[in-house]
Amino acid sequence: MITVFGEGRGFRVVWTLEEMGLAYRLRPVDMLAGVEKDTEFLAINPSGFIPAIQDGDVIMVESIAIMEYLMSRYGPTPLVPDAHDPAFPAYQQFLHLGEAGLAASTFFVVVTRILAPEAEQQNWTAGKAQATFENRRKLVARQLAHSPYMAGDRFTAADISVTYALQFAQRTGNATLDEAERAYVARTTERAAYKRAMDTCHATREWVATLPK
Repeated sequence: MITVFGEGRGFRVVWTLEEMGLAYRLRPVDMLAGVEKDTEFLAINPSGFIPAIQDGDVIMVESIAIMEYLMSRYGPTPLVPDAHDPAFPAYQQFLHLGEAGLAASTFFVVVTRILAPEAEQQNWTAGKAQATFENRRKLVARQLAHSPYMAGDRFTAADISVTYALQFAQRTGNATLDEAERAYVARTTERAAYKRAMDTCHATREWVATLPK
């Protein structure tokens, strides 16, 4: 049984598992309570960040790496185009851009503007991270101008990656999605696997329920 530790970016992992029809359990990790008290989780990831997975003797962290592991170990899956498919380069680019260019950048803006001392909340680094997010978002816009999904005409794991990043930015007030982005997120989140992932991820669902409509 695959165990997923933590939500947050772990939502990507749960969504991937649901798309693939793999058995798993979600083990909550309360980051706000302080992971230093969670000895079971620290035995899995002594760095104390989420998500992580345990799959038999395999322990992994980093949401995109976990997704790639699951799709390689338990595939083949339609979530990954064949390496010779013309869609493969775009798939690979946006799978990683969803974290490296989008989610990571907006994460540091959000935590700075929520947790930093007031005098530092609008610092240069936060501004640079926000500018990076907006810059990389242009690549998403260009892709959506000529295809419904990040790798072309069909849904792939790249869409799990990018959808999570766009939703995180929107839900934290760090971005207002434009018409094309809203339509894209509506397409990806209408999937049954997304809805099952939301049903499983109680903390994510409860947080979203508190947000303004």
